[in-house]
Formats: sequence, C-alpha cells, structure tokens
Amino acid sequence: MAYKIVFIDIDGTLVNEEKKIPHDAKLAINELKKRNIPIVLATGRAPYFFSDILAELNLTSYISFNGSYVVHEKEEVYKKPIPIETLEKLEQIALKNDHPLVFQGSKECCANHQEHAHIIESFQSLKLNAPSYRKDFWKEADIYQCLLFCEEKDENLYEETFSTIHFVRWHPLSMDVIPTGGSKAAGIVEILNRLNIDPQEAVAFGDGLNDKEMLSYVGMGIAMGNAHEDVKPFAKMVTKHVNEGGLSYGLKEIGLI
Repeated sequence: MAYKIVFIDIDGTLVNEEKKIPHDAKLAINELKKRNIPIVLATGRAPYFFSDILAELNLTSYISFNGSYVVHEKEEVYKKPIPIETLEKLEQIALKNDHPLVFQGSKECCANHQEHAHIIESFQSLKLNAPSYRKDFWKEADIYQCLLFCEEKDENLYEETFSTIHFVRWHPLSMDVIPTGGSKAAGIVEILNRLNIDPQEAVAFGDGLNDKEMLSYVGMGIAMGNAHEDVKPFAKMVTKHVNEGGLSYGLKEIGLI
C-alpha cells in the first residue's frame, strides 16, 4: 500500500514524558516532508496548548479537541461545539459534586474554579500552566471540549446522564468531554475528504484511550510501545516506545521513510 498521509498524536507519541520531541522523531518528520507526505497532528489538546510544537516542526494542519476543531493548512475546515444547554446541565451536576471544569474554546480556556488542586496537578502533568478562572466563560464562547475533574469511581454520575456528550479519561483525575460522535477519527474524515485520500491510504500513530477510533479507522494504525494496553488491539502494528525511536521505527517499517 502506498500511504499518502500521516496523523500523529502528541502526548506519548510525538513527545515523551518530559514533553520534548525526541531527536529521531524530528528527523522522521523532516524525512516525511522531503517526500511530500502531509503530516497532521491529532490531539485532545487545545490549539494554544501545542502552538509551540506546530512552530517547532513548521506544521500547519491539525485535529484538536479530539476531533471537534480541525484546521488544514491554517484554514478552519470543521468545528463542532458542545450545545450550550448541555454545558449548563454539565456544570450544574459538576458543581453539586464539587467537580471542577475547564471550558475550552478555540482561542482560550478558563476554569470555573480558582486554583483547584486537581486542575493544577493534571495540567502540570502536561507541563502546562493551569487556566485562569472565569465563571461564565462557557456562556461567552463556543466550547469544543471540557475537562471534567473527577475520579474514575464518579464517572457514572455523568455517563448515565448525557446523550449529547461522551467522556474519555486521559488522567487519573480528569476526563475529556466531547460531543457524542466526536473522535480523532471524525476529524480525520474531514481532512481525508478535503484531500481526496482514501482511509486505507492513511497512517496514524497513537498511544492513549482517545486514539482507539483513529487507529482502527485508517489503513495503518500504529500503537506506540508505551501505549495503553487497551489501545494496542485497535492497531495493526505496535512500534517501539516513544523514547526508543517509536515514531521513526514505525515509519521505516511501513516504508514511508
């Protein structure tokens, strides 16, 4: 199969635990560029939380918020905000249970709680500063994704209540909240349709629970060696650990570099 495009998750795939891009991964990206293979980052992060990575690699296409906001060569091509009535209901339940929320728009994000320990801890795990407090931000901007801060034992409070959103855990203290039907795969569909590329001609690399749909949708889904064990069955191949050249090894194994 002649693969024509590569989608790459960020945390645990492109960057390591220190949130740095390994040198071999940079070389692999440059080699793909030389061969005119489009590269699209596919992440649960908000765009402003990986703008430095885009600049470092000179990339202009990405799927953010787990598929809810998609940009191709700096142009918005798809966006699916969460309905405001859903946000209102979500906040009511979260406040009742003392579970803080971070609401993420396309340009900024804000928390509905000041300096909550769970927000600070999870953002520190990404080497990011915790967002500022703005109580009514969700009423002022389109919200593409929320971060709900609760432990796994409390997930049923939400999963059994909503039909317009679903929840994907990314941290022991936090879940991504995205529109029902949303996923990185849904974002990939938008990019592939725009470029007239068949899914079987696409490659995707990932390691987290929010990568399942993406890895199973494309022709060559590659799980990192450090991927969550529940993710690996959704991939056609498992490459090496992110710290052991996983990205470049996988690309070499399928003949793209």
